[in-house]
Amino acid sequence: MKKLALLFAGLSLFVATGCNDDDGNTMEYPLVGVWQPLKEVVTTVEVGEDPVSDLITYTDCEKEGRWRFNTEVSGKRTKNGEIGTTPQCTIVSDQNFTYTYDKSAKTVVLKFQGIVEPVNGKVVTLDDATLNLALREETQDPTVYKTRTITMRRIPQ
Repeated sequence: MKKLALLFAGLSLFVATGCNDDDGNTMEYPLVGVWQPLKEVVTTVEVGEDPVSDLITYTDCEKEGRWRFNTEVSGKRTKNGEIGTTPQCTIVSDQNFTYTYDKSAKTVVLKFQGIVEPVNGKVVTLDDATLNLALREETQDPTVYKTRTITMRRIPQ
């Protein structure tokens, strides 16, 4: 009987402590990498009004642009566009930037070269293949809040 009681006590202790899978082991994916922009959603919120969102789908040419987040907290944004009388896809701007990324708060601060004010953002989604980066846009009107959420796909290196 003692052996049965010890076995029961041991099993109870195992069930109480050994089977807990809530230890917070969620997979963390790095922001570092090369990202292809796919689309963006611009959301405008005026105080006292409902939010208004506009979807901007990128052309195949715009999708050839890249966001590069390097491990040295620096990066580069390359935008592509069609220019000329017989439109050809070409790089229309290269912007170097530095950034800080707070994983726990999922916040990003981007400082683009040649632009005084930093851009504040939030990582909405970050997994092995997708990045949704919501960037706050400064407006002249303090009663208007505007974000630009860019959906990107990771480019394997």
